[in-house]
Amino acid sequence: MQNPTSTRGTELPRLYRLHPDRLDFPPVDDALEDPAGLLAVGGDLRPERLLAAYRNGIFPWYNPGDPILWWSPEPRCVIDPATFVPSRSLAKCLRQGRYRVTVDHCFNTVIHECAGTRAYADGTWINEQLIGQYTVLHERGIAHSIETWDHEGNLVGGLYGLNLGRLFFGESMFSRATDASKVAFTKLMELTRGWGFPIVDCQLENPHLMSLGAGLISRAEFMQILKQYRDQPAPDWSAIAQLP
Repeated sequence: MQNPTSTRGTELPRLYRLHPDRLDFPPVDDALEDPAGLLAVGGDLRPERLLAAYRNGIFPWYNPGDPILWWSPEPRCVIDPATFVPSRSLAKCLRQGRYRVTVDHCFNTVIHECAGTRAYADGTWINEQLIGQYTVLHERGIAHSIETWDHEGNLVGGLYGLNLGRLFFGESMFSRATDASKVAFTKLMELTRGWGFPIVDCQLENPHLMSLGAGLISRAEFMQILKQYRDQPAPDWSAIAQLP
């Protein structure tokens, strides 16, 4: 995702303001009528609030120094693991075995790498506060990373996100070598397809995601899928952690 527009020095529209103690969110249909779907402001990033948000089709996205903003896009960018097909060049890279892939080997390093700037996305919205809370979710077995390594043992790409039930919510990816993040993404598609995940949530569209085969569905359809799959048993990531 690109950085959200800064709210510093500007007056926010009339939004639902989250109570500091309660974890409830407004209905997603109350989001502003723009594709990003700004819904609420305030609150905090404690793990319980983050989980309440994702369970209800909402995620945080804001610039450091700005209030915490909560979003529910219309339409929603998703990808179907069952129909994912790597591009010709990516398929060639996979056949050549150019990289080694691991799971949950170095979550903290991956999320810090994702906080950097890439050609296709500006990741500076991933601040230390977000990193700290998503790391707690990783320690609880909810947030996960997939890593790509070259044959010299260097970390050259990866991604991270959250798993609730039979759904994965992709947050960000990074690449330091050609196709490295795409190889991690392909591994995510392989895993989620095998686990019967109907979609992987990509939140907001960008050219990079669309080039990987992502598409758009309505918020209503996304919420229907979310309610059907969020409480199903989650797969055992520890069974595949750190394995090539």
